[in-house]
Amino acid sequence: MVRTDHDQSLPGNTTAPGAGTDASRMPGHWLLARLGKRVLRPGGLELTRWMLDALAVGPDDRVVELAAGLGATAPLTLARTPAAYVAVDREPAAVARLGSLVAPGPTEIRAVRADAARTGLPDASATVVYGEAMLSMQPLPAKRRIVREARRLLDGSSGRYAIHELCLRPDDIPPALAERITADLHEALHMGARPLTATGWSGLLTEGGFTVTALRTAPMALLEPRRFIADEGPARAIGVAGRALRDPSARRRVMHLRAVFHRHRDHLGAISLLAVPTASAQ
Repeated sequence: MVRTDHDQSLPGNTTAPGAGTDASRMPGHWLLARLGKRVLRPGGLELTRWMLDALAVGPDDRVVELAAGLGATAPLTLARTPAAYVAVDREPAAVARLGSLVAPGPTEIRAVRADAARTGLPDASATVVYGEAMLSMQPLPAKRRIVREARRLLDGSSGRYAIHELCLRPDDIPPALAERITADLHEALHMGARPLTATGWSGLLTEGGFTVTALRTAPMALLEPRRFIADEGPARAIGVAGRALRDPSARRRVMHLRAVFHRHRDHLGAISLLAVPTASAQ
């Protein structure tokens, strides 16, 4: 069963966000999506699968995915046949795609156009909430609002929350270096990127009423050949590379993105954390 809720009419097509924008100006994740890349998570499919395993999604769960994007994680979640799955995103093109998802089982699917910090969904309406590659792009006050929204949505007795984000390392990274990495990411991605350290991410969730119960890190290797092929498969990886080669502007952007990720490889990684509502905060 599929339903799409939105606050205004959606376009008749389901093209990737940013379609029609010059490659030199669009946000990096839109550019990669336009080239055909599906997996845009910093830790790749491997860390996404770990996150879903840690969440232990099952047939009794009501799942909400915040900033679901173009739906790369949704099929992995739906394969676990939860009772309900709600995809939230503020981009009309993403909501249009998410609204066409088909579940392999009896899962009720909805796609909602809304901000991750104000979903409009009822209190305690979910047992599982997760979000990937979106908190990293928000300033700290917005990060806090989104975490509070996840806490509001969760059933306190059985709720689980997980995130999959960029991570600065080590925990005692010099502030000047962290600022330089943030500035380089902003310049390369054409959007804000404000990753935290592992301790910073844990503290954010704790402050928002959660207790962190599991954590895993991975290299930030989004555009490295081995990860690219592992995430996309050989045929799609070749297709993405071919489209980039035929578009000089896109090729320059992708190479610049890869160079920035490579330059900061010792201090930039991926992280996923699993948390549950803190008893005193329920």
